[in-house]
Amino acid sequence: LTMTAPPTCQRDQLERFARAKRLWVYEKLALKDELPPSVKREFVSGEGFPYLGRSYRLQLVRGERAPLRLEAGRFKLPRAQARAGEQLFTGWYVEHAQVWLEARVAMWAERLGVSPASVTVRDQGYRWASCAAGGRLYFHWRVIQLPPRLIDYVIVHELVHLTHDDHSPAFWRAMARVLPDCDSRRELLRRLGAQL
Repeated sequence: LTMTAPPTCQRDQLERFARAKRLWVYEKLALKDELPPSVKREFVSGEGFPYLGRSYRLQLVRGERAPLRLEAGRFKLPRAQARAGEQLFTGWYVEHAQVWLEARVAMWAERLGVSPASVTVRDQGYRWASCAAGGRLYFHWRVIQLPPRLIDYVIVHELVHLTHDDHSPAFWRAMARVLPDCDSRRELLRRLGAQL
C-alpha cells in the first residue's frame, strides 16, 4: 500500500491513520482474493469479446474494408490487423461507448434533475468512472463491456455525485431512491468487473 500525504503531515499522524484503516484494508484484500482472475484475450478467430454484457466471437477475415467491425453477431477483424488487435478494440470500444453513454447519461440526468457538463470516455485505470469539478463525467472505455443494468449503475453513481460529492449515508440513500437494487448491482459489478 502507498499513502500519499502533504509534506506537513507528521509521520505519527500517518501511522495512526494507517492503523485505523487496517481492518478496512484487510477486508478489501480478502474480497479481492475471492474474485476470479481476469481474462487475457487473444486476437484469434473464436475468441470472445464483451459488448453490452454479451460475448461476441472474433472472426479474422481477409480484406481490409474496415479495421474492426461488429457485423452479423461477430467482431470481424482483417487478419493483417490482428497484431494491432488490442489498440483497434480499445478504439472501437471508446467510439461506441461515447455515443451510447452520452444518450444514456442524458436520460438518467433528466430523471435525476441534474446537468453534467460533459461526458468523456477514456482509460480510467482501475476506476469505472469519475465525476470531476464542474460536473465533468469521465467513464472508462471498458464500461461498454458491461451489461446495460450495470452501466446504468455506474452512470447513476456518477450523476448522484453531482449533488453528493462523497459516499456519505446521504449519497447511498439517494442512490437507493433511484436504483432500489443498487447494492446487488454494486456487488455484481465488483464480481463481473474483475474479469474485465
